[in-house]
Amino acid sequence: MDLLTPFQFAFMQNAFLICVLVAVPTAMMSCFLVLRGWALMGDAVSHAVLPGIVLAYIADLPLLLGAFVSGMACALATGYLAENSRVKRDTVMGVVFSGMFAFGIVLYAWVDTDVHLDHILFGNILGVSSTDLWTAGVISGAVSLGLAVFWKDLLLLSFDPAQARASGLPVSFLHYGLLAALALTIIATLTAAGLILAIGLVIAPGAIAFLVVRRFGAMLMIAVAVNIVTMVLGVYLSFWIDSAPAPTIILVQTIVFAVAFIRRILTNRLAEQQVTITD
Repeated sequence: MDLLTPFQFAFMQNAFLICVLVAVPTAMMSCFLVLRGWALMGDAVSHAVLPGIVLAYIADLPLLLGAFVSGMACALATGYLAENSRVKRDTVMGVVFSGMFAFGIVLYAWVDTDVHLDHILFGNILGVSSTDLWTAGVISGAVSLGLAVFWKDLLLLSFDPAQARASGLPVSFLHYGLLAALALTIIATLTAAGLILAIGLVIAPGAIAFLVVRRFGAMLMIAVAVNIVTMVLGVYLSFWIDSAPAPTIILVQTIVFAVAFIRRILTNRLAEQQVTITD
């Protein structure tokens, strides 16, 4: 068995390349989502882009434009409803994203299109085109650059919004800028993972890094490294076990998270035992 066989096919080469492209922004975004407790927000935005995609198709507009507008509309609607009602934010997000996702499914069933729903929901990483690569590369580069430039401000906003406001930081700009970056990140991963599995890419790497290190700078680097390795490994394994690449990637990341979680538990227990012996 030639272990390098997957790298000899053009469609596999494109799959590996788009994994590397989207791994950086999704990993960086996951760190901020984990710190801010925005996991459900990532889920909401990933589901909410579906009606925007369908409406953009109907209006003969770029699908990415429709996805971005729809994702931002979901985020803004969630914020408005949470601030102007007695319902908690997580409940509002659950209602908004499930409603928008259902609306998108209804629209998709009504429109006559040759785009397969499975490719939208679960990605089509083995069918990546040069246009998909360029789109993912440009979006990934822009999001990664923005997060790298403002990461200290976003970190302060995540830990202490009141202190960030008192320090004179543009809190509203940072808040909505992070939401826009989240929507763009989800769009960049549409081809690689689809709407359903994109949430795994913007949560798991940061969660794994959070269990391994304590400093945020190191957390960013670990998350990026973990995301690149697990995405490439997932695509590689899917070739040999004849499975869908995107679910395999998420499964690999889940296994890595479980290992990191068990390691953290064992480390804490060992530390507690050492303290007990010392006392």
